[in-house]
Amino acid sequence: MRQRIFMYLFVFSLLLVLFQYVNAKRVFEDLNHSVDKCKSLNIKFKDSISTLRDQLSDRSHFSIEGNEDALTYFENDGYDVSELIPYVKDELYKLNEIDGEHPVVPYASTKSRKMLINTVKILNHKWIIADFSDGDYWGELFLTYQVHSDRTVEFNLVESFLYPFD
Repeated sequence: MRQRIFMYLFVFSLLLVLFQYVNAKRVFEDLNHSVDKCKSLNIKFKDSISTLRDQLSDRSHFSIEGNEDALTYFENDGYDVSELIPYVKDELYKLNEIDGEHPVVPYASTKSRKMLINTVKILNHKWIIADFSDGDYWGELFLTYQVHSDRTVEFNLVESFLYPFD
C-alpha cells in the first residue's frame, strides 16, 4: 500500500510538474510575442518621429526662430529676441483695435464688420506674412517691418490678396 501511495504521489507530482512546464512555456511564449510586438511598434514609431521631424524642419525653414542670421541682426542691435518677437506680433495685433478701417489691410469689410488680422508669422528680421478675415472674406498679407530704436514698429504693406468668395 505504501508503494501505491508513493506511486500516486510520484504520478501526481509528475503531472503537476508537466502542468507547470506547459503553463510556464505558454506564458513565456506570450511574453516573447508581446516583446516582439513592442519592438516592431517601437521601430514604427521611431520612423514616424523621424518623418515628423523632417516635416517640422521643412515647415519651420522660413521662420525667424530657425534663422540665425535674423536673430543675430536683432541681438547685434541689443534686443532680447525672446521678448522682441512677441512684441512685434502684439504690435501688429494692436492695429486690429484701431477704429475704422484697418491701417494695414487694404480691403474694405462687408456687413459693418471689420477686417482683422488673425495669424502672424515672422519670417525673418524684415518680413512678415499674415492672414486676415471679416468672417465672410479672407486673405493674406506680405508685410515688411522695421523696429526703431524707441521700440516702435513700422509696418509696410508689400503685397496682399483676397480669396474669392463662393
